[in-house]
Amino acid sequence: MAETHKAGVIRFYDTHPINEDEILAKLAARGDDLAHLTEDQLKDFDQDHYGGIEVVDTLAARAGIARAHRVLDVCSGMGGPARWLAHRIGCRVTGLDLTLSRVEAARRLTRRVGLDGLVDFVHGDATAMPLPTAAFDRVVSQEAWLHVPDKPAVVRECARVLVPGGVLAFTDVVLRAPLAAHEERRLAAEMHAPGVLPASDYLALLARNGLAVASSEDLSAAWTEILVRRLAMYRGLRDTTVAKFGQAHYDAWDATYGFFVGLFAAGKLGGLRAVATRAAGAAPAR
Repeated sequence: MAETHKAGVIRFYDTHPINEDEILAKLAARGDDLAHLTEDQLKDFDQDHYGGIEVVDTLAARAGIARAHRVLDVCSGMGGPARWLAHRIGCRVTGLDLTLSRVEAARRLTRRVGLDGLVDFVHGDATAMPLPTAAFDRVVSQEAWLHVPDKPAVVRECARVLVPGGVLAFTDVVLRAPLAAHEERRLAAEMHAPGVLPASDYLALLARNGLAVASSEDLSAAWTEILVRRLAMYRGLRDTTVAKFGQAHYDAWDATYGFFVGLFAAGKLGGLRAVATRAAGAAPAR
């Protein structure tokens, strides 16, 4: 990824309304003992994706994740899904994320709930993963690749790190109808989401990289409902967001996220969940 784009994505998540301080404040307000925190407590507030632990469980089921598997979570953020998979299934999970502040927060939260023996986090770029070839049985990711301009590279890297017969299961934002030029520019500049693909292009990318598609699901209707509620939730964090990042940042974030949700409501953006298996002997595209 270009350095300017990387910097924008990092800044986006460095100043995200859902952050480690906010999570810990919510836990403390509920009366949880932060010195003796459990994953069953933490999971109520650390799932920074669409749908909470229920969709993590669904993705794990689609991927067939088992205790013996080595799992990679690409663009793992603060590590909520990685921790939940390790806690519920007992598998070993590595999270990879571009934003160092998210990686460091993920490590701290993981130590708090005693899962650092099963879960680790790596700071790195999903288009050039600092990870060995054929190192993972399963690769998962949730609503993150919209921020990656070079989507062929991230799919190629996922195929590379999978063992033959391994499974990739991911969700992402997809294009459902053409965007106006000003919408494309705003999505790229404010959400740091250039070049959102139609679902059909994602499925073609998987096939070109030796990944046989097992299933694909349209999540657009469910995500539109979730995002409307999510916008209301972010607005409910106004006071803490302003206190941490300032009024101007809150106002800009609110306008940007309202625009993003509006594209879903207009039927221009939607959601995809896809599952694919790396064929034995298949080599990723070059």
